[in-house]
Amino acid sequence: MGGVEGKSGAWAYAEGGMGAVSESICSSALSLGVDVFTNMEVSQILYEKEGEDVRATGVVTISGEKIIGKKAVFSGTTPHVTFNQLLNMGQDSIIQDILGEDFIKEINSIDYTSPVTKINVGVDRIPNFRANPNSSDNKVEDWHKCSIHLNCETMEKLSSSYESCHRTNMPSERPMIEMVIPSSLDPTLTSKGCHVCLLFTQYTPYAPSVGSWSDPEFKEAYARKVFDVVEEYAPGFKASVIGKEVLSPWDLEQTFNLTGGNIFHGAMGLDQVYSLRPILTKRCHFPETPLLGLYLCGSGIHPGGGVMGVPGLTAAKAFINQ
Repeated sequence: MGGVEGKSGAWAYAEGGMGAVSESICSSALSLGVDVFTNMEVSQILYEKEGEDVRATGVVTISGEKIIGKKAVFSGTTPHVTFNQLLNMGQDSIIQDILGEDFIKEINSIDYTSPVTKINVGVDRIPNFRANPNSSDNKVEDWHKCSIHLNCETMEKLSSSYESCHRTNMPSERPMIEMVIPSSLDPTLTSKGCHVCLLFTQYTPYAPSVGSWSDPEFKEAYARKVFDVVEEYAPGFKASVIGKEVLSPWDLEQTFNLTGGNIFHGAMGLDQVYSLRPILTKRCHFPETPLLGLYLCGSGIHPGGGVMGVPGLTAAKAFINQ
């Protein structure tokens, strides 16, 4: 899984952080004469009747400004956001007729379950792991540059972490953790001696049975559980923390409009991959949609999530072939 510069299975960090990827794409687009609008949330996709068909013609921002797409409209949001929020398929009778009852039912049945809470942590020194202690104080070692998995050594530990969440619909008592330390390779991310630890943690429900992710103390309690686990593997980690950001599934939805907090725009089980992504339908062949000129270009279509740009490339090629 993964691949960089022809090396299968390799992963890479973008120098300057993931925002550098967006900035690079934006810079390339601007050089080609593209108009880029930021901080302009879209509230609606516009359309016009075209005989028996419907064609997407542009978008409306939350401020009421209309932006017309002369040839096509591309949506990089989740299928739920595209069809339910931007096209209002639950209320708009014209959209309902074009999409059809089965299409609407299938779109509303997409699984957006996500068990992941991301915790971004700032520390004043590099973690020092029991399994392989640092050769000197705060020295970056080769293993700091890898993906580091904690509480995952056995299937029993993984199963226990999952079952404690599944059984109670509450965050795992002992979460499994994937840690990466991008500052071990990219010194531009922090001041000298400090580091950024990114924690990909599981398992956490979107709507816990007791408590809420909107409660800062609830998030703080979960962060403490995570840090307790890290502390077992890297003593002194908790004392090194100088800042953190906890992004639960609820936070990811509220902040980035990721339905269900799913970073892949939909779960990637066998029932939602390849030709089944986002749904299997006779109404269209994704990335095309039943609306003429409307294309899905986000991770909700094949091949799914990951920083690779393939869904957008697929949508662009579909448009060109039209």
